[in-house]
Amino acid sequence: MQSIKVWDGFIRSFHWLLVINIAVLYFSIDEGMIELHFVAGFFAIALIVTRLVWGLVGSKTAKLSALLHSPIAVLKEFKNPSKGVGHSAPGSYMVLLFFVLIIVQLVTGLMSSDGILTDGPLVEYVSSSTVDFANWLHRLNFDILFYAICLHVTAIVVYKIKGKPLVKAMITGKQANSEQATQTNVDNTQAPWLAWAIFVGLLVLLAVTWGKEPLNYLLS
Repeated sequence: MQSIKVWDGFIRSFHWLLVINIAVLYFSIDEGMIELHFVAGFFAIALIVTRLVWGLVGSKTAKLSALLHSPIAVLKEFKNPSKGVGHSAPGSYMVLLFFVLIIVQLVTGLMSSDGILTDGPLVEYVSSSTVDFANWLHRLNFDILFYAICLHVTAIVVYKIKGKPLVKAMITGKQANSEQATQTNVDNTQAPWLAWAIFVGLLVLLAVTWGKEPLNYLLS
């Protein structure tokens, strides 16, 4: 069995940077390092926005449309796992769930406040009741995100036992596939320079706007 390229460089980097970023977000808030928490949050915004844009204009396997499957397709996948490239139908549902949870976490974080010293950059634009709701949902959603991560890790272990090394594929970008390995005209990925340009541009924009104050504090 040969292997084919299924994940471009940005998709793989996005995955691992997001893993590290979520760990930093958890550590920073647990240790009361609120400035680091905000900087990590802005980094996550740049990551997720770039990923969504890349899902519209990027590689074949990065497309958001590739994540859309019917519930019937998910059930069929459980019974007879396919050997297609990219995310499986159940895996696509997990990716979409992560997108929703992370976006909710980021938006509520922007509208959260500790009521004393630290306000998210959108607090001044919403009502106090909205801020209270955002604070509550921000904490609840992170718990849900944590359980989703546990489910994701469990699925990775199960797939590994079944002979489908998902972690290795997300590191190397290649996936073993006997059905399409011989189809040399199949192009699943494209150069991710546009994605990186968008990501860096967003980072700079956030650094000179919302991130300016916490960055100055961390670097002082």
